[in-house]
Amino acid sequence: MSVKSSISLTEQQDAFARSLVETGRYSSLSSVLQQGLELLRQKTEAEAAETEALRMLIRRRVDEPKISAMDMEERIASMIERKRHALRVES
Repeated sequence: MSVKSSISLTEQQDAFARSLVETGRYSSLSSVLQQGLELLRQKTEAEAAETEALRMLIRRRVDEPKISAMDMEERIASMIERKRHALRVES
């Protein structure tokens, strides 16, 4: 279903939209604007999904058990030693 709407464009926006129609990329100004709105909708939804994923990651990180700095240093040293051994690099 289509809904008629009146909009205002800047001169540059109008010129760009008309050039897309004139070159045959779109059949009408309405098609250009519909495509633009669809891209904006998709971008907005993707940003919302990314934001929610980041919120979930932060929540999970906050709720997980914490380890001490000393434990972290030991883990890192152990990881480095394993990598050196795997790559046959001397300490």
